Amino acid sequence: MKTILGLIILSISCITYAAETTRELQTQNEQVIKPEIARRDIVIPKIDTENFEVGLYTGQYNMEDFGSNDVSGFRVTYHITERAFIEGAFGSTEVSDTTFRKILPGGLFPSETETLEYNYVIVGYNLFPGEFFPFEGVAWTSSFYVVAGAGNTTFVNKDHSTTILGGGFRILPKDWLAIHMDARRHSFESDITGTKKVINNLEISLGLSIYF
Repeated sequence: MKTILGLIILSISCITYAAETTRELQTQNEQVIKPEIARRDIVIPKIDTENFEVGLYTGQYNMEDFGSNDVSGFRVTYHITERAFIEGAFGSTEVSDTTFRKILPGGLFPSETETLEYNYVIVGYNLFPGEFFPFEGVAWTSSFYVVAGAGNTTFVNKDHSTTILGGGFRILPKDWLAIHMDARRHSFESDITGTKKVINNLEISLGLSIYF
């Protein structure tokens, strides 16, 4: 009888020890602090993949020795990367020799006003991409860039090889719309005044373009 009672007591002790051991293991596996993090719905913005840009511009073209006149044209741009782009442009302006006609009979041009046209291809690089803040709480993507290239200028029935250097500032009110402010120097060799020399013509323009 004593033997049976001892076995019963031993069995109860083993069961109690096993239960306590199991509770200790569960306690060790549980985290001391259970963080309660409010999960938010994350919306990943769409990234535009438009690489082509087409636009119009207008401004002033200052031809050395002949003053400034209105200029207008259009540009087609291909963005190679986020930083680099290549652009082709065509523009035209009117140039007058009115001042020279006051001292030279017949002036320098066949007619008092002649059309100057140019086309060129340039490579550009965005130096300082950033943001522009037109209003409180409103931010537009922007960038300063530099450009360089070459092309042709046609004036008084002559073609002149032209180099282009300049820079500009671009802001994007929308992801498909851009506003440009540019300053570019057009340099070519000419003897229109009687002396052969390289003339530097400054063009300042304001443009609007769309991406597609």
